[in-house]
Amino acid sequence: MGRAGEHAGVAVGRVSVEAWIREYARLIAEAAPRLTELDSAVGDADHGANLSRGMAAVVAALDSSSFDDDGALLKKVGMTLVSTVGGASGPLYGTFFLRVSSALGDGFPAAFRAGVDGVAARGKSAVGEKTMLDTLVPAADALEAGKDWPAVVDAASAGRNSTVPLVARKGRASYLGERSAGHLDPGAESSFLLVRAAASALGAND
Repeated sequence: MGRAGEHAGVAVGRVSVEAWIREYARLIAEAAPRLTELDSAVGDADHGANLSRGMAAVVAALDSSSFDDDGALLKKVGMTLVSTVGGASGPLYGTFFLRVSSALGDGFPAAFRAGVDGVAARGKSAVGEKTMLDTLVPAADALEAGKDWPAVVDAASAGRNSTVPLVARKGRASYLGERSAGHLDPGAESSFLLVRAAASALGAND
């Protein structure tokens, strides 16, 4: 990816992109019980199981397919998540990867931002509403500011943690009203794992 400030001009590379997705799948499988526990407090208690199933399908698709470029690979990821993950997670994460896939030519920070904007549009949500955007937007801001990967992860972590006191305004958790406060948002947590996986796979070249 290059050092801070160089991200926009450096190609990510097929190996790095695939490593990002595979690492994310590994982290999601590992965290599935925790994600389900978080979702049991504010949602349907299925976030971990649904996302783990979807990422397992993604890995199977990567194992059985070949791709002309990074964009095609990420498009496959997005389409697989949309078709295999139930609830809101499939459309939201699917949209993220589809938008990233179409904007990679502009550099990874811009592509990541395009993915985040896609999530915001699809979910009709914004920062401060106790959603995955509370994690993803600070990460996108840090990437576009040329921060190194540890700083990007720190920004994502702070955003994730900010969801604990918030009252949910979107999704299933919003049905709880004030009772949703005091709980970490499961989507914010799974989004943090997405950023962690990117730091691990893409930051190796920093």
